[in-house]
Formats: sequence, C-alpha cells, structure tokens
Amino acid sequence: MKKQIDLKSIRLFYHPDGKPRLIIKDEKCYLSVKAVYAAPLSHPSEHISLIDDKGEEICMIPSLDDLDVDSGEVIQKELNKRYLGAVIYKIYSIRSEFGVSYWDVQTDRGSREFVVEENPNQFIWLSEMRVLILDVDGNRFEIPDYTQLDADSTKMMVHLT
Repeated sequence: MKKQIDLKSIRLFYHPDGKPRLIIKDEKCYLSVKAVYAAPLSHPSEHISLIDDKGEEICMIPSLDDLDVDSGEVIQKELNKRYLGAVIYKIYSIRSEFGVSYWDVQTDRGSREFVVEENPNQFIWLSEMRVLILDVDGNRFEIPDYTQLDADSTKMMVHLT
C-alpha cells in the first residue's frame, strides 16, 4: 500500500527547462510530473492525480485548496495544457448570424475568435455557473464561473443561461 503524503510537505514549481517539478520535503524530488483528473470534470479543482515520468501515481490531491497557492497554480496550468481547453476571461463580442455565433474573447492563451453553432449541444453546462463551449472546429473553451466575468461579458452570457 502506498504511503500517505502530507500535502503540506509538497511543493510544485517550474524548472527553467519548462517542466513542472515536485519536491516532497525530506523525501524525494520528481524531475517531471503530470497532473490528471481522476474524477469527472464536474469537480475541476478536486481529485487530481500527480503522475511521475514512469506513469506511476505519486499522490492524489483531494482539492487544489489543500496546496499552497504557487503549487496549485502549477497544477492548474498543467491541467489546462493537458485538456486543451482555453479559459475565457473576457468576452468582447458575440454576434449571431444564420444559426452560428461569432465570438471574440480574451483567454488564458491570448485573444481568440471562434465560431459556434447555435445548438444546445455546443454548450455543456458542467455546473450552474461553469460552461464548456465547443466551436465548429472542435476546440474547447471554458468559462469556470460566468458570474465572475466583467459586467459586459456577463450580459452577453445571459442568452446561454
């Protein structure tokens, strides 16, 4: 049976080579770690497994809130990269025309423009406030909590609720 790891003894950071590193105080340093969801995406900050470069689980993170802020940010960035979804921070415009909508947004990966079919299947509500948007090319865009967007962006989201 695996030894339980005290989450207060771990630190994640980025090495200058760009890879995330994990240090478990007084035990071990992992030169490369991957973060993967171990539970449904309906709990985006819970049940995250850290995997070593051999594919073995190092530990399970019950909640990102259990970690220091810097370590939690490293894990969140790695999850965002792994699951290929851009996080929308601001909506500049949504224009509807002939059954599609044209989105102009600011994401964690810069400004983006994309097209979405006006079909309920393109908007997947993962919780009351969290929505996953699928564009016509199959790209995923996430709004973790649309009520946390600025007022203008939130107004544009009203037609989706």
